[in-house]
Amino acid sequence: MKIPMSSPDLTDAERQAVIDVINTPILSMGQHTPRFEQSFCDLTGAKHAIAVNSGTAGLHLCVRAAGIGPGDLVITTPFSFVASSNALLFENAVPVFVDVDPLTGNIDPDLVADAAQNIEKYLPPSTLNVKPSTLKAILPVDVFGQPADMDAINAVARQHGLAVIEDSCEALGATYKGRQAGTLGDYGIFAFYPNKQITTGEGGVIITSDDKAADFMRALRNQGRAPGDTWLSHTYLGYNYRLDEMSAAMGAEQMKRLDELLTKREQVAGWYAERLSEIPGVELPHIASATTRMSWFVYVIRLDAKIDRAAFAKRLEARGVPVRPYFVPIHTQPYMVERFGWREGDFPITEDLGRRGLAVPFSGVMTEEQVEYVCQSIRAELM
Repeated sequence: MKIPMSSPDLTDAERQAVIDVINTPILSMGQHTPRFEQSFCDLTGAKHAIAVNSGTAGLHLCVRAAGIGPGDLVITTPFSFVASSNALLFENAVPVFVDVDPLTGNIDPDLVADAAQNIEKYLPPSTLNVKPSTLKAILPVDVFGQPADMDAINAVARQHGLAVIEDSCEALGATYKGRQAGTLGDYGIFAFYPNKQITTGEGGVIITSDDKAADFMRALRNQGRAPGDTWLSHTYLGYNYRLDEMSAAMGAEQMKRLDELLTKREQVAGWYAERLSEIPGVELPHIASATTRMSWFVYVIRLDAKIDRAAFAKRLEARGVPVRPYFVPIHTQPYMVERFGWREGDFPITEDLGRRGLAVPFSGVMTEEQVEYVCQSIRAELM
């Protein structure tokens, strides 16, 4: 049996929505994008939703809206996909990493508080030609679909007058103490790559209740055109971060099914937990008590440190079971080492999770038979 690493969950409704758009002359900036955006306001209660062509684009616009610029400091996590830090580098800002909680992998709020109070001791070893300036924001990431401890993080932000950009690109539909992920800071961002909870192929949505920031980000995504600008007038330096109408139409149909999609992923996660819990050397994902709904993005197990992960992964691949390390710590990426001088050992918990984490095949369309085969293969190679 050969198991796909992930698969989107699409129906004829999504396919027909895309075809309907293709049969019109309006493939961009039409009626489907506002309809897609409204579904996020309805879900979260946010005043504004701004659709963009990727989660990375959404993060970048939030960095711009927060007034973060060259040399500005942003406390964030090294245990994430690189986009959460890259969005800061696009504006020549400086990511200030703190380590993470060993159970959830989310940013450690106690370290966030210490960094905000004693920022000098957390600065990277080098910043090349950028002079570190003012601490401006905190950028937590809701890792693997589980919200960070946002109450504690927001308390730090209020104390120090910092913006909070919540990277919820992996956590659409998750709730923290009953509140929707993405609504827990000043700005929230979701993303819709094909392995996410919903997909538009590529795409993202920003949510905020800040009127001025929303207007600014809408202008920036549309090549810097402010309200009232003609097609060839550009008030700001902007970008082509617009979402096309085919993607928006697909996304609007996916959002109608959001609870169904999340429930199916919960079922697959449950099948894994039931079977993997009995296998020695395998640590299951930890769900914090504040997480009132986990939004399963990927299913990441942690192997005992004595297990040779690379060799184990190769044996699983030979059985038709693809697996992936999750995550490679951001501070160990070559361009980050070159730019900031971080070294192995700087963030030991992140590095430990990075060495032991392994994503197994996961999607809402997996069958119980497929999950059984993956777990049998893991058991056979470990026991």
